[in-house]
Formats: sequence, C-alpha cells, structure tokens
Amino acid sequence: MNRIKRTVTILLAVCSPGLYTSATTIDIDDQRQAFREAYPNAELGVWSLPAEREALLRRYVLWPELRAAYLRTRLRTDHAEIKQFLASYADLKPARELRFRYALELARQEQWSAFRDIYNAHYRHLGNARLDCLALRADMDSLSEEKRRQRVTPLWLIAGSQAKECDPVFTRLRRLQVLDDNLYKERFALAVENRELGIARYLARSLPDAYQQTARNWTRAIGLPRQFLEEHDATEHSAEYREQLQGAIKQIAYDEPELAERYWHKVAAQHAFSPAERAATEQHIALWLARTHHLDARQALDELPAAAVDDEVLRWRVRIALREARWADVLQHISAMPADLREGPQWQYWRAVALQKTGDREAARLFATLADERSYYGFLAADALDQAYAYQNSELIADDAVLKSISQLPEIQRARELFLVGLDGRGRSAWDAAVLDLSAQEQVQAAILAHRWGWHSRAIATAARNEQFDDLAIRYPMPYAAEFARFAGNAGIRPSWAFSIARSESLFMPDIRSSAGAIGVMQLMPATGRRTARQLKLPYQGRATLTNPVDNIQLGTWFLGNMQQRFADHSVLATAAYNAGPHRVDDWLPGSDSLDARIWIETIPYAETRGYVRRVLTAETIFHWRMTGDTDRLSARLAPVLPLERVAALVAAQEPASSAND
Repeated sequence: MNRIKRTVTILLAVCSPGLYTSATTIDIDDQRQAFREAYPNAELGVWSLPAEREALLRRYVLWPELRAAYLRTRLRTDHAEIKQFLASYADLKPARELRFRYALELARQEQWSAFRDIYNAHYRHLGNARLDCLALRADMDSLSEEKRRQRVTPLWLIAGSQAKECDPVFTRLRRLQVLDDNLYKERFALAVENRELGIARYLARSLPDAYQQTARNWTRAIGLPRQFLEEHDATEHSAEYREQLQGAIKQIAYDEPELAERYWHKVAAQHAFSPAERAATEQHIALWLARTHHLDARQALDELPAAAVDDEVLRWRVRIALREARWADVLQHISAMPADLREGPQWQYWRAVALQKTGDREAARLFATLADERSYYGFLAADALDQAYAYQNSELIADDAVLKSISQLPEIQRARELFLVGLDGRGRSAWDAAVLDLSAQEQVQAAILAHRWGWHSRAIATAARNEQFDDLAIRYPMPYAAEFARFAGNAGIRPSWAFSIARSESLFMPDIRSSAGAIGVMQLMPATGRRTARQLKLPYQGRATLTNPVDNIQLGTWFLGNMQQRFADHSVLATAAYNAGPHRVDDWLPGSDSLDARIWIETIPYAETRGYVRRVLTAETIFHWRMTGDTDRLSARLAPVLPLERVAALVAAQEPASSAND
C-alpha cells in the first residue's frame, strides 16, 4: 500500500477529514451533484462556481479531477497555477495527465529549459515517442552525430506511423544524413513485413535510385500480389526476389489459398527456393486451405515436411480429421502433439470423442475426468455421460473489517466516486492502480467490495487477477436484470444468452469502446445501432444512445434476435455472427451435408471467434443455472449446422409467420 499511503497526505491536505470519518459532516450526494454540474463547464474552460459551491467541492475527493479539467484548458497562460497544482498532487492521475499535456505545451512554445526539467524528471525512461522526439529536438544542437543516431534510431525503426512530433526531427536528421539510406531501407523492410503498405510507399520515395526497383517489387508484391506474380521475372534469382515472391503468395493465401497454391507450383519450378523457404510457404498455404475447409487441405497438411509441422499444423490436422469423421486419424494426430498441448482439456475431449466413436471404453474415463471441470469441454463431457454439471460455486468469504478498511482508502474512494459521477473509464484506471498496492488477500476482499458496489467489471477483473474463479455471483453477475428480461423477451431470445453476450463483449461496462469502434454493454457498432434503432422506431443520438445501458441493451438484444432469425433459430451461428459478422458465417457453413455443431465450432477459421463462441455457450449455461437453479444442457443447444441453402430455405419458410422482430 505504499503509493496509497503517500497519496493520503496529499488528499487530506485538500479534503476535510470528515470525508473519511463521518458521513454526517458532508453531504456526499450534494458533492456528487455539484461535481456533475461543474465538470462539463471545467472541461470547456469555464470556472464560475459560487463561493459556497466551490468550498463544498474543495472538500470532495474529486476536487483534483475538477481543477485539472479546468487547468487543461489553461495550459498556455496559467503556468504558475499549473506548477502549484502539479506540486500539490504529484502522485494523482489528474496531475500526471496535466503534467503530460503541460510538457507538450511547453515544447510547442519552445520553452525548452522548462520542458527539459519535466522530461528529465518524469519521462526520460518511459519510452513515450511524442516526448522523446520533442526532447531530441530540444537537445539536437548539443549532440554529436553519434548521439543523434543513437536516440533517433529506436524512434525511427517502427513499422507503422510515428507520432507527429517526430516529423520535424526526422526531416532534419534526414537532411543531415543521420537518417541515412540504410536506416530508410530498414524501416521500409519493417513496413513491408507488417503489411503497412502506405508507410512502405511513402518511404520508397526517399530510397536511393539503385533500390527503387526492389522497393517497387515489394509494394507490388504486397499491394498487387496477383499482378506481381503474373508479371514476375523468371530470370531473377536473388534471395530478396524469392522473398518477394513468397510475400505475394502468402498475401493471396489469406483470401484465396487455392490460387496461392497454383502460383506457388509455378514459381517454385522456376526459382531455386531453399528447403526452409519451401517449408514456410507451403505451411502458410496449407493452413489457409485448412482454415477455409478446402478439399485439398488434408493432403496439403499431410505432405508438409517435418520442419514445417508445428503446433498449429497439428491442431488443424485434427480439425480436418474431425470434419471428415476420420476418428483413427484424430487419435493419431492428437498423439503426435507435444504433451503440454495434448493433455489440455480441448484435445483430451476430442480424444475421448474419437475413442467413443471407435468403441474404446477409455472414453468414459476421459469424459469423467473432464466432467469435473466448469468449462465448455467439461459441460460437453458431462453431457456425454448424462451426469450433473460441476458448477463448483463457492462464495468468497467477506471480512467486514478489511472491507471497511479498503473502502476508506483515499484512492479506492476516488475510484468509486469517479464511477458514481459517470467517469467510468477514469474510475477503472484509478481502481486498477489502487488495488495493485494491496496484498493478495486484500485484493480478494476488494473484488467483493466492487461487487457489492455494483462495479462488476472491476469485481470480475480483480477476482480473476487473484485466480478466484469459483464465486459465480461475482464472475457472472446480472446487472440490468429487468431490462435484459424485458428486451430479450421482446426480441424472442433467451435472457441468459443476452447476458452471456454482454458479459463476453464488455463485462457490462456501459461506456467501453473497442478498437474496432463498437460501443457499450453489448458492443454495438454505430451503424448497427443506427439501423436497429430505425427498425425499432427509436430516437438515435449516436454515442449518447449507445453508452446508455438501457438503450444499448434494447438495441443489442434486438440485433441478436435478428441474427437468430437470419440463421433459422440456430443460436450458435447467431453468436458467431455477432462476433465476426453474418457474411463470414455464411462462408463457414458446410458445403453439402450437415455438420455436428461441436465440430463446426472447433473448425471456425478465426481463433478469436472460436474462443468467443465457446465462452458465450459456457456463460449462458452458468447464467441459466444462476437464474433458474436448473441445468440447460449445452448439447441441447448444439443442433447440427446446415449448409447455407438449407438455412436459407428454413428462414424463407418462417417468413410468412409473424415474429418478434418483424
């Protein structure tokens, strides 16, 4: 708790002791309301608090947040007050954020001496590219050529775009030939390797004339691979040209592995590829043939040289054998796995299935071992034996004295208040930082505390960090229960399914935004939210709608219901579509015959979606048990997966009938 103890002094300097010792001396509800009203104005640079209201807020634990929000708008002018604030609240996150912005402003004003003081004290060893580039710019004239090269090289050698603060540094050092042709070639190679085509083309313009043909080959190999291969030079036999040919073939294989295989046979006959080069390219093609369930996948995987057979190849050999019901081959390929992979629950389950299919009594023993686990494969194993599920629910024991002690820690109070006033993201960051200073036993109690406060994402995360997985009320909470029940019912779907989707998507965080742009409890893309709101004839205000948990749940459950209808009431397919999109799921459906849903899930091309579907199915089983006390057999939800034409026919047959989502 060292950092928390240091923070206590800072907070007590501005907050009344009564905040922590007496609930009657300060009306916390008034403080929260005053903060909610003042914070948006502070962010706009407006500070017009009446004296009484300011005095109330000065005693509030979030006073530093409020004042920092205002000072962030005054970076150009209020230097003295900013310095005083940074000195008073040095260890608090609002001060750290303000300090960072202040450093950027000092650099913008070219106040290099003041900038260096902050940079050297706080940022020199943190690896922040923006500040590192500004510091190099500040020090440029005093550095030798070798020192300049040492400092700029790690900033330069990245595959993607670098911070805009680096642009003037790079421009000057290129002019001085510190960033020489060799460093440009190195970064170009990084961009190509990571398929950052825009960066590669930009860098190519500055490469020497002698390297231009090579650069053009690389950008065409990655950006126009089919054209590059059609026009390739059969008389060019350099190692780099062979690498370019491999790059083009691998690029095609992601979407068209059969075409990539044809190109490979052609160029492999014309160029002297090394055994290692052949192995790497053939493995890449074979794996993408397998992931797209191509008829040639089995042969391609089986013909790989030993050097190309890694764990991923072994996994897909098993998966292809599963799709083709070659049970003896399933056993053989699992046996070929290294022990740490083979002995995991996933492959032990499929070994048990294959043994069962071949009439081996050892299957029952393996199923029995797996059935003791609360997991996807554990539930399936219990289904195979028709035995009860091992929910293993064990409530964590609360220690009221420790709970009270933790709840009174200033940083925990600050985190909770941020949550309660609607600054959820800042609250999560504050909580995560605060619990790191607690002992393992205290962190477990903190998880209980967060759960009691209804802060479910932090309760789940804190419990998991301490490997506490058996309190199912904490791990599988049911916030917004009335809304989930009502809107799931309106959409014609099970509330337990909607809960499991929301938990898997967001841990019930209403404000969360994914890297792809999905927002809210059920992680809806803005376009999906807008389209679904139109179906429901609901007003739609973009992010404001999607971060409202009630609106998000209504839209998300309706969209999930749409996916269920699109895939003829097959919730497994709808779940996969919720994650990867319905058109991808269309592509993954079997070609002619139906397929066991367990095997379909196991052979989903994307590892992320495979894991997502398994996670949702497991969570739905647990939510149903928590809601009803009854077991909803996982296998009962795993109807055979039909070819696209049959799915479409079933959907068409249902269309005349009125449904919840018509």
